[in-house]
Order: sequence, then C-alpha cells, then structure tokens
Amino acid sequence: MVELESVAAVADNGVIGDNGELPWPSIPKDKQQYRDRIANHPVILGRTTFESMLDDLPGTAQIVLSRSVDSVEVDTAHVAADADEAVAIAESLGADTASVIGGGAIYELFQPHVDRMALSRVHGEYEGDTTYPHWDEADWELVEATEYDRFTLEEWVRVDRDAGE
Repeated sequence: MVELESVAAVADNGVIGDNGELPWPSIPKDKQQYRDRIANHPVILGRTTFESMLDDLPGTAQIVLSRSVDSVEVDTAHVAADADEAVAIAESLGADTASVIGGGAIYELFQPHVDRMALSRVHGEYEGDTTYPHWDEADWELVEATEYDRFTLEEWVRVDRDAGE
C-alpha cells in the first residue's frame, strides 16, 4: 500500500492560495525543502495546479485528478478520475510514497486518506480564496517541528490508522 503524504504551505489563518498563486512573498528555503521532499516519488495534484507547474513539473510522475480531461501531453503525467484511481496509479508505478500537493479541492478529497502531513506553517495571516482542509488534531501526532525564517515545518503522522480507511 502506498503511503500518502499531504505537502502544503499554510498561513496562520489556514490560507494556502489566492487566485492560483501563493498569497505571500516567495520563501526560497520553503520552496527548496518542498521540492526536495517531493522529488523522488509521484505527486497527486489537480489539473489547475498541474497546469500552473508545467514549466517545472515536480516529482517522478504526476497523477492529475480531473473530471474534464482524459489525458495530458506530458510523458510523466497520468490522469485519474478519482482518489482511488490516483492511488492505484501510484501503486502501479511501484511507489512507496505519493505526495498530495494541491490545490484546495485535492487536499480536501485526500485528507481522510493521508498518512502523513508535511505542513510549512507560514508566519502571518494572508488574504486568499483557498484554504487547507480542517483536520482533527486528536487523530494526529506532531512528530517534528523545525523553525525557519518566516515558516515552521511541521511533520504530522496519523495516529488513528483506521480513520483513513
């Protein structure tokens, strides 16, 4: 079974995006740790997020969730109609881990299923139209928190393994 890890940057007020962009000024250190974390396995993302990353696609493969397209013109990309198909594709690629990288609807869809979360807690509150889904901290354990300039990287592990089944 592939392990699902949600990877996101989240402002203090839960905002993750504004009109398809990050709502805060670029944080190079966060961008680098994010890219390093997702570099060696497939990523699961929505079509809009995928299209916004075409110039520099992340991960070893991209599993694009879409209800409107059946295929994309990228050799490393696969299209999935739903979460189960996305996980099946990740498993067919031989992946131990797949990173869920957004956008908002994709995070919401996968939240009950993810095993881990790597959340960059961006210091400050920002205006935006997309938020990270709510989750019950009782189901999770914070296993590591690393302070950086302008953000804290939090590593969460689901403690109630049955909650995602």
